[in-house]
Amino acid sequence: MSTTHPETLALHAGWRADPATTAVAVPIYQTTSFLFESPEHAADLFGLRALGNIYTRIMNPTTDVLEKRVAAIEGGVAALAVASGQTASAFAVQNLARTGDNIVSSTDLYGGTWNLFANALKDQGIEVRFVDPQDPEAFARATDDRTRAYYAETLPNPKLRVFPIAEVAAIGRRFGIPLIMDNTAAPLLVRPFDHGAAIIVYSLTKYLGGHGTSIGGMVVDSGNFDWEAHAERQPLLNTPDPSYHGAVWSQAVKPLGPIAYILKMRVTLLRDLGAAISPFNSFLILQGIETLALRMRAHCENASAVVEFLKNQPQVSQVIHPSTATGADFERALKYLPRGMGGMVGMELKGGAEAGRSFIKALKMFYHVANIGDTRSLAIHPATTTHSQLDEAEQIATGATPGYVRLCIGIEHIDDIVADLAQALAAVE
Repeated sequence: MSTTHPETLALHAGWRADPATTAVAVPIYQTTSFLFESPEHAADLFGLRALGNIYTRIMNPTTDVLEKRVAAIEGGVAALAVASGQTASAFAVQNLARTGDNIVSSTDLYGGTWNLFANALKDQGIEVRFVDPQDPEAFARATDDRTRAYYAETLPNPKLRVFPIAEVAAIGRRFGIPLIMDNTAAPLLVRPFDHGAAIIVYSLTKYLGGHGTSIGGMVVDSGNFDWEAHAERQPLLNTPDPSYHGAVWSQAVKPLGPIAYILKMRVTLLRDLGAAISPFNSFLILQGIETLALRMRAHCENASAVVEFLKNQPQVSQVIHPSTATGADFERALKYLPRGMGGMVGMELKGGAEAGRSFIKALKMFYHVANIGDTRSLAIHPATTTHSQLDEAEQIATGATPGYVRLCIGIEHIDDIVADLAQALAAVE
């Protein structure tokens, strides 16, 4: 489509109608395999001389529409859907880094990503160097000859301190290092590619799906990063790959477009590790994306009202939200979030961890779950749940302090949301 408006792309990108039946809805292609037209056709598909369906572990027509739709919304050239957001984060790094390499990551991360980086990737020989994004130059100082990527969250969960995308992306491009942005908490609110990011990752499970029904992840390739400009910096894309007949990815896929990064991920990591999303989950997430613009507007409006309510509550010592930031953090919020400041709100309770537990127990409408981005309002105490595997210093670094409660504000009527918060706060001594 010629439009760049994400609200329209969320409904139309990647699909018009089924050519066989003229059905408007995207079908669920619940199949493992696809018929080859001839031995030559099969050989061309496996040899990457042509693109097409081979096996649902690697690609599927339902999932293809999902990939095209999210890529279009973000202004990217291609995308890869995978089994979960955790898979997306892992693949985004593993596609560039191997044993002995490192990446530099923001400290402001979801607890599951911190564990992935600090432990699982470490066990694979990939070092993750954590730096405070308050100082963008910290990324440069942590960089050496084997740094392959920078990684951050646009609107970090649970810290909610907007990341300096343009500043860090510019530093990375100077070195030949791509910035990978997890945009899970800010779809439609921020397009990281517009600010210089090279790769976007999503947990589709959250706002994009929106209904708490389906697990999935996505990696989106901007197509705007020159992998050959600093070839020695990116050896996995610029040296022969023995897993694919010695293909040099930056060269091998040029006839297909600037998709070396995402195609390598599809035909090596996804092929070999098999973390495929199911066609049914792809279908359900597509349904969620159709109403994403409406939902994000409601999430942001309700969250803003909750912020104003919490500011006046005696049990609350601090309200954490981009709109309550100060100094450079607030300037970044204005710069990157003009369409809305997100649906998550944090609050620091004066009574610490015990107050957090009492508040959670007293909630009646809010769901006590680990998810975010649901249509329903959700609440959790990160220090004892999503960030509980981190030590005390790591919890503080990520924003999961003892009295911190994360609220993910849904699309219910604001009066009902506030009423539930009010009665739960009244139960906190």
